[in-house]
Amino acid sequence: MGFAVAAMKMVHRGYIVVLLVELLVFCSFMASSATSSNDMSTAILIRVDQSGNGDYGKIQDAIDAVPSNNSQLYFILVKPGTYREKIVVPADKPFITLSGTQASTTIITWGDGGEIFESPTLSILASDFVGRYLTIQNTFGTSSKAVAVRVSGDRAAFYNCRILSYQDTLLDDAGRHYYRNCYIEGATDFICGSAASLFEKCHLHSLSEGNGAITAQQRGSTSENNGFTFLGCKITGVGTPYLGRPWGPYSRVVFVLSFMSSVVQPQGWDDWGDSNKQSTVYYGEYKCYGPGANRTERVEWSRSLSSDEAVPFLTKEMIGGQGWLRPAPTYFMRGSSVITMNTDGKN
Repeated sequence: MGFAVAAMKMVHRGYIVVLLVELLVFCSFMASSATSSNDMSTAILIRVDQSGNGDYGKIQDAIDAVPSNNSQLYFILVKPGTYREKIVVPADKPFITLSGTQASTTIITWGDGGEIFESPTLSILASDFVGRYLTIQNTFGTSSKAVAVRVSGDRAAFYNCRILSYQDTLLDDAGRHYYRNCYIEGATDFICGSAASLFEKCHLHSLSEGNGAITAQQRGSTSENNGFTFLGCKITGVGTPYLGRPWGPYSRVVFVLSFMSSVVQPQGWDDWGDSNKQSTVYYGEYKCYGPGANRTERVEWSRSLSSDEAVPFLTKEMIGGQGWLRPAPTYFMRGSSVITMNTDGKN
């Protein structure tokens, strides 16, 4: 009888051990699944090719194919061509990379004008978006607002892109954004919005025939942690553009270590007809160079930053970039197969 009871206890203990082992295995599997679902080194590859050799012939169709609320990276490779599309990346489709192989040969174009939030050729509403090697343009012309790119999602980055229009070219609307080696062209307020953005080694080209502004930053209060920083950038163009004017009363724009050609208006900044904003805006320059960087005739309410004042604008920390900027994926999946492919699209 004692032996039977002992045996039953051992069986009972063994059952508990088995349950515990199964639970640990299940937890390990769930943790592994969660890690893999957020693995940014591997992406699901979708090809867009107008010639019919891709998965889709239109970029919007490829975006629509991404499942809602996805947690895995989707890499949409756009083959060279001119894509006449008005494109939206919805808010429920994060972790999309839209990549050409060369900006000069991969062109997204549309021609709407008028309302600033309705005219964009490309609208990014989702978080964690990356654009690479693309030309995005709005060909509407000079008679109205005509946005090429609207960025309203958080944690968006653009590399080696060309963004072209005339008025309100880049609506840098909201969130934290990073632009590197991009060419941005326009005439009036052609980089505008209330995002917190770092532009690094970008080329800003003014088409203004008069005194158009390069930036119109919209910061509305001291509690808003946003603004535009241009680090190691270059300004060229025609006319005599201002560096910026305040769309919002606490507008914040800083140019650091940037080249300014002679096209830059000598006074540098404009108050948009409201002298009250002179005491609330934050417009700074630090160690810029070139004929347009001469501060002799700058408005007195702009700032020549000291080395200490410039420190927050010298790194990606201002946009929290160390926590979300990601390298291009190194592995790609098509169906259940993993393939190797260079990030320039050649496999």
